[in-house]
Amino acid sequence: MPLTVVRREHMHLYAREPRSRAAKNAVEALLRLQHAEEQQLEQARKESGLTKNEFHAVRYMLQAHRDGRIMGPKDLAVMLNVSNASVTKIVDGLVAKGDFVRAQHPTDRRAQVLEPTVQAAEKIDDAYARYHRVVVEVIDHLPKEDNDVLARALEQVTQALNAADPSPAFEDEYVVEDEDEDAIE
Repeated sequence: MPLTVVRREHMHLYAREPRSRAAKNAVEALLRLQHAEEQQLEQARKESGLTKNEFHAVRYMLQAHRDGRIMGPKDLAVMLNVSNASVTKIVDGLVAKGDFVRAQHPTDRRAQVLEPTVQAAEKIDDAYARYHRVVVEVIDHLPKEDNDVLARALEQVTQALNAADPSPAFEDEYVVEDEDEDAIE
C-alpha cells in the first residue's frame, strides 16, 4: 500500500462530506486531533516497553487504585476482554517488570489483589502528560466565547454519537460528582 494512502487514512471518516468548507475544516481538525492523540499515546506506549494489553492493564489498575477500588486478575480479565490464561500471562509479565505487585485480598483469603507500583504510575502519567499539557495550554488561551462554542460543539457530537449507538450505554458506576463545578471558572 502506498505510504501516501496510509499517512492520510485517518482523514477519511465521513461517508458524506460536510456541507460547508468551514464544517469540513472543523471535522478535519477534529480528526487530526484524534490522530495526534493516538500517535502520542502509541509513542509513549512504545517508550514504556509495554504491549498494548499491558499498557491498558496498567492504566486500568492505576485508575482503580486512585479511586480506592480493589481489583484482582479476574477484574482485569473483564476490563481487557481477555481470557483468564491471557490475563495471567499479562500480570506475570507486569509483575516481572516491576509494574504490579500481588497482595492478599483484605477480606478473601483465597483471592489476591493487584496493585500498581510507583514505576507503573510514572509510565502512565508520562504517556498522557504531554498531550494533556498541550491541550490545556491551548484551551486556556482561547477566549471564553470560543471555549463555550467548542465545549457545546463537542458535547453535541458526543451526545449524537451516544444516541446513534444501538448498544446500551456504558454506565460508569464510579462517577464522582463535583460539588463545586463553578470553582474551576
